[in-house]
Amino acid sequence: MCQLLAMNSSKPAALGFSFAGFAERGGRTGEHKDGWGIAIHGDGGCRLITDHLASIDSPLAAELKRQPVKARNIVAHIRKATQGRVALENSHPFTRTLWGRTWSFAHNGDLGRFAAPPAAYRPAGDTDSEMAFCHLLSGLLQRFPDGQPARHLLYATLAELAGAVAAHGSFNFILSNGELMFAHCSTKLYYVLRAYPFSVARLIDCDLSIDFRQHNHLDDRIAVIATAPLTSDEPWQAFAPGELRLFVAGQAVASPAAPAPSTRRLHFAIC
Repeated sequence: MCQLLAMNSSKPAALGFSFAGFAERGGRTGEHKDGWGIAIHGDGGCRLITDHLASIDSPLAAELKRQPVKARNIVAHIRKATQGRVALENSHPFTRTLWGRTWSFAHNGDLGRFAAPPAAYRPAGDTDSEMAFCHLLSGLLQRFPDGQPARHLLYATLAELAGAVAAHGSFNFILSNGELMFAHCSTKLYYVLRAYPFSVARLIDCDLSIDFRQHNHLDDRIAVIATAPLTSDEPWQAFAPGELRLFVAGQAVASPAAPAPSTRRLHFAIC
């Protein structure tokens, strides 16, 4: 199946270290060679980079490793095609605009014969993943046509919609609007929270380590989500099957209705 990677941070952070290990799974340490992509939610909007090439062969991926972009929310994906052609339009993440914000989505799994009825959002490619994304956003727009609802209502509605889609197969996904990040697990998904006191971490997929204490400040908080742990010496936590989690400002939110913390000073972290 495909590979997911996402980051939710309290301040702009560079995903370079984590992405270096993740990209190896696109043809070197993993068999996922059917394209890759990344959605970078910055202050000026969402920048989408996709490629039909394997991430280990992609000049775009190589450039991103050399010069990682900083943002608070990033969603990345490496594809192993199960439905749909190997083509640029079928590379995740997918993006759409809802309630005046760009939402990005990436999926790992196979939804069998899932087919959504015609609605406000329609897929441009021919994957079950993009169809499921359009179904989720169409459902949200139908329930809340006047704008984004309170966080607890958004969470509850997404949990309901995701559960209905997951009945058709495996539905591990990441969904973000640049502020909130939702992660849903059907079969396999992990996350790690990086915060003070920071430590040294070593990647599993390549010989690279980093001392986060040299790059991050005391108040930095970063959540990294992946299909499988990226490092061998951090406390990665497994999602429960059927679980939907919300991440805000680098933290797993216990109560979806809790307000996100604010910050005034900006600097760049590394994860």
